[in-house]
Amino acid sequence: MTDPVDVKALTSAPNFDGQIALVTGGGKGLGRACVLALAAAGAKVIAVARTESDLQEVQAHNPDKIDYWVEDVLADNLYSKIEAMDQLDVLVGCAGGNKPEPVSDITVETLDWMLDLNVRAIFRASQSAAKVMLSQGSGSIINMSSQMGHVGAPNRTLYCTTKHAVEGLTKALGVELAPNGIRVNAVAPTFIDTPMTRPMFENPEFKKTVVNNIALGHVGTIEDVAAAVLFLASPAAAMITGESLKVDGGWTAW
Repeated sequence: MTDPVDVKALTSAPNFDGQIALVTGGGKGLGRACVLALAAAGAKVIAVARTESDLQEVQAHNPDKIDYWVEDVLADNLYSKIEAMDQLDVLVGCAGGNKPEPVSDITVETLDWMLDLNVRAIFRASQSAAKVMLSQGSGSIINMSSQMGHVGAPNRTLYCTTKHAVEGLTKALGVELAPNGIRVNAVAPTFIDTPMTRPMFENPEFKKTVVNNIALGHVGTIEDVAAAVLFLASPAAAMITGESLKVDGGWTAW
């Protein structure tokens, strides 16, 4: 007798009804896409960003499912609010930044800013979310990493440093929290078409270099990244933790 296969579970769309998700950096770009995707899939989503007008725009797409907090990921108040939550099923740590420049030009101020934003804030959000998830015995933490967390690149030494740190944090947390039913993963995109990257692509040589390094031959979309987040947060990824899902079009496979 062969074992049955739950085909319905395999083919059903992700459903997050009754779940609460929180997305840092939820006002723009990749974070905004993750907020909208999780809300469309049924979750009650809290979008976190510093600019209220951005958050209001996001909320307007699905006001019944999207709430927002005007908070700075570099300030303590956000983490106190997270730890006071009664329920948190999904955390997407999406706040981050970059300032490409030669290593010889990087100032201490830039070093501190990027380490705080890309590493410290991701760590603190994960830590605070874990406290809530430990009390409920379940949860999914998804850290926004980058293909630059797997390779090196000129003028991105500091950015690569921070994203390699996110990859290490994801692996370690995945192992530590697994016995408590909490999964921790990362999504590592290539260059994605967003308002932040479009000015970069106005430089034909830069765009050509980027596209030539992507095996699929084109930059990614915000939907590509949001789909990866939905997958990792869903029961379809129930056996995946400590992993980095590279949405890089083959950049790191060369």
